[in-house]
Amino acid sequence: MKFWKMNGAGNDFIVINNIEEQIPVEKLPYIAKTLCERHLSIGADGFMVVERPSEGVQADYRMLFYNSDGSIGEMCGNGARCICRYGYENGLAATEEPVIETTAGLVSGRCINKQLYRIRLNDPSVIELDKKLILDDKFDFWTHTAYGDLIAESDVEEFVVECSYLVLGDPGIPHLVVEYKGNIAALCKSEHLETADENILRELGRALRWNSALPKGANVNFIEVSGDNKIYERTYERGVEDFTYACGTGTGCAGIVLTLLGKASGSDIHFTVTGGELIIDVEEIDESEDGSISVHGLFLTGPTNVVAKGEVTDENLIL
Repeated sequence: MKFWKMNGAGNDFIVINNIEEQIPVEKLPYIAKTLCERHLSIGADGFMVVERPSEGVQADYRMLFYNSDGSIGEMCGNGARCICRYGYENGLAATEEPVIETTAGLVSGRCINKQLYRIRLNDPSVIELDKKLILDDKFDFWTHTAYGDLIAESDVEEFVVECSYLVLGDPGIPHLVVEYKGNIAALCKSEHLETADENILRELGRALRWNSALPKGANVNFIEVSGDNKIYERTYERGVEDFTYACGTGTGCAGIVLTLLGKASGSDIHFTVTGGELIIDVEEIDESEDGSISVHGLFLTGPTNVVAKGEVTDENLIL
């Protein structure tokens, strides 16, 4: 099995061309889980499989995306940028503007230079700006994180997180956008997200990701505005079940929220993530008479990196 190892702002992936490999689709979750294990195999946040587009779909090729735990994902923004480059450099797309079929809908891309790619993310199908999530039984929550001493600071029986909830695509990827401030900053023992206690932030991300009010769970994007159109972001991703170095769809959702709240301009919004920098542009926002909001034209720009090309020789992989 031939593969490429790629990353987009540190969000890393294993890519195979299944038009050539012809691996049965029912084996792909097992392969994803095996190859993405960092200590025992190649290691990655996700596994991307190139297939022919579905019948009647006007796309250059199709992307199947699997999380590192083997679960299938609807789409991945950084992955889509990487697979745009993969498809273009392997002759799967006729131009520098590939169109990719994903589970969440069509994604179009554009090569800006050899490493920099821009994609149009799926429009959001759900936008809720004023969601409140309750983490019940605070004592159990914090004792599981080995930070039981925090309970002595408050007799509050529940922890409320104010956030926004968005779904990109239809069926789409669910996201929470959580501003780092107030009770979250206090619990994470730092005024700023960049210096937050990572163990506490991780457990908070996990609790939100699995919150019972979210039917599909969610990626949890913690953000802090650090300047004019400058944002610092950390994302806890479902399927990876930990922080990743970047999350393209999550960054897109954060860009929408900040634009709607008047905390960013909507154009050329720069996000600093662990793996580098991503840029978001929000092209069009429409508000209906009933107060509902729709967004059209959400663009993600960022780097891609081809780390390695080779052949899988993992002897624990049984095909």
